[in-house]
Amino acid sequence: MSLSVISCSKSPFSAVELKKTEKQIHFLKTFFAETLAETLHLSKVSSPLFVEAGTGINDDLNGVEAPASFYIPEYSPTKRIEVVQSLAKWKRMMLKHYEFSVGEGLYTDMRAIRPQDVIDATHSAYVDQWDWELCIAKEQRTLAFLKETVKKIYTSIKQTEARFAAVFQDTKPILPEEITFIHTEELEEMYPTLSAKQREHEICKKHGAVFLIGIGGALKSGLPHDGRAPDYDDWTTPSTEKFKGLNGDILVWHPVLETAFELSSMGIRVDIEALQKQLKITGQEERSKLLFHSMLLQGELPFSLGGGIGQSRLMMFLLRKSHISQVQAAVF
Repeated sequence: MSLSVISCSKSPFSAVELKKTEKQIHFLKTFFAETLAETLHLSKVSSPLFVEAGTGINDDLNGVEAPASFYIPEYSPTKRIEVVQSLAKWKRMMLKHYEFSVGEGLYTDMRAIRPQDVIDATHSAYVDQWDWELCIAKEQRTLAFLKETVKKIYTSIKQTEARFAAVFQDTKPILPEEITFIHTEELEEMYPTLSAKQREHEICKKHGAVFLIGIGGALKSGLPHDGRAPDYDDWTTPSTEKFKGLNGDILVWHPVLETAFELSSMGIRVDIEALQKQLKITGQEERSKLLFHSMLLQGELPFSLGGGIGQSRLMMFLLRKSHISQVQAAVF
């Protein structure tokens, strides 16, 4: 649910504007979700708000963020329960549970709390996104297949933008016809003196929509473009003769904020080799004993490709809003 208010204080927006925004948000979320599901052959499923700690199912994000947690006495007085931070690993387990075939997958309305996130114009401690996961064949673990999927998602976003403009006539479509693909290594070479965020700013300003490939592994500078947990996206497998990584972010140029704006993080998921390698790189080999990791290492989980598409983020972009509080009810 979105309310377009800042905490419990008096809203700076009129009731008429609030109601109009809510109507538009409902339209956009419904249209995009249905378009995405049809395009990627996804079935909608229910998802948990919390999971048991110590199973390896919850997302550790960059490995340092502590999830919100509590206990349920009737469940267990000693087992800690964690509010999810994302469903990256849970979804892969559900592909097995629901017995999806290659070419099929799932999506869900994910709701999470990330209490340690920085709260600003584009970030909230409350996270809402469409989490999706697709069963793929081993031979589809390629950069070509990743790009093909990115193009389908981008087309769904463009169709939503065009449909919204036709129905409400409040905005004009601005997304370029095609999304530009670029590797993080290439971007570093183009702008060697800039920070990662500054590089994103420049490339999005130039192209309008970009898929940045290979996030998590160290670049020539010795630093990764951005952090990624070692146990879901594959950021070590070579994607070309020069570059590595089978994951990335969809970024667009936000015309109101005048900056690069992330809409989605996604990637081909780790196989046994990539998981072992990435756990070693990050010094987290002990995680191999956890439920999710042991299932993967024993070959019990399907190959997959998945990601998350920010719901409030997409609303901010399509409605040309300058602050996340205009499309989401939370504390700011």
